[in-house]
Amino acid sequence: MIILFFLSSGLFLGWSLGANDAANVFGTAVGSRMIKFGTAATICGLFVILGAVVSGAGAAHTLGKLGSINMLAGAFTVAFSAAVTVLLMTKASLPVSTSQAIVGAIIGWNFFSNTPTDYSVLTQIAGTWFLCPVLAMVFAFLLYLITRSTLKKTKTHLLTLDYYTRFGLVIMGAFGSYSLGANNIGNVMGVFIPSSPFTDLNIAGLDFSSTQQLFLIGGIAIAIGVYTYSKRVMLTVGSSIFELTPINALIVITSSSLVLFLFASRGLYNWFVSVGIPPIPLVPVSSSQAVVGAILGIGVAKGAKNVNFSILGKISIGWVSTPVIAAIISFIALFFMQNVFQNQVYQ
Repeated sequence: MIILFFLSSGLFLGWSLGANDAANVFGTAVGSRMIKFGTAATICGLFVILGAVVSGAGAAHTLGKLGSINMLAGAFTVAFSAAVTVLLMTKASLPVSTSQAIVGAIIGWNFFSNTPTDYSVLTQIAGTWFLCPVLAMVFAFLLYLITRSTLKKTKTHLLTLDYYTRFGLVIMGAFGSYSLGANNIGNVMGVFIPSSPFTDLNIAGLDFSSTQQLFLIGGIAIAIGVYTYSKRVMLTVGSSIFELTPINALIVITSSSLVLFLFASRGLYNWFVSVGIPPIPLVPVSSSQAVVGAILGIGVAKGAKNVNFSILGKISIGWVSTPVIAAIISFIALFFMQNVFQNQVYQ
């Protein structure tokens, strides 16, 4: 029972991620009214779980280098601190980064436990916070120009175009949800891996590791968050920064999904290494940042006249403040956990 209690903060963080980050994969589709919220939430939840269990190990490994939290009570407190941070931002309708929240919370643990922070890993992770939205913006900018040129040449009938657009939104949303589960499950359950209470299983000849068991329950928590609390943030991302047409919504989902996949694919990482190309790091990145970057890319391609820079500025403030707030909450919470509740949070 005590194990379930300690894991509950990871489940809370998963729920928070589902409420704030995971749903952004479908935010533009819902915001443009091409897909109903219920349909989007169902597809998103299923594919997030699948991506978490099948491909979640790569990004979680990099996050573990930042701080290996070796006590279950410490992992509980770090995950809880990140979840509280995300929840506070979600209540403010800000699509913040769960990746930044968990990184800030881990750094808070490093300071509390006098564990040296690997600044080379921190620099690598922080660099992706800039690279992620920039890549999404570039992809969306190029895809918008290609799509506009193609539509002018083909002169597709409106009803046919509407059908293809809806179909594309579903397919790319599923792909993006899978990539997000693979990329961001490390944020939810990565801190529990060194102190995992589970043992490896073999079911019908298939190995099911303790890490995959953690990722399964974390993925389910994300899916519940999508269903219960994501609609407000979907609409903020999908319609407040820049008014999107259905085709532009498809471009945004495609661009952000590609970015999430790039930062989650171990196969692509190994291929880059084998041919001598500097690989894109396997790091949990924010779907919110990817979506916002993609929306901005389309806005720039259309002359940046209708971009709501006040909303964009508000979102940027949330990104900057998230890791700092998470680190402070984590340090204070660890102090109370160890000195008031008498639970050892580090060895």
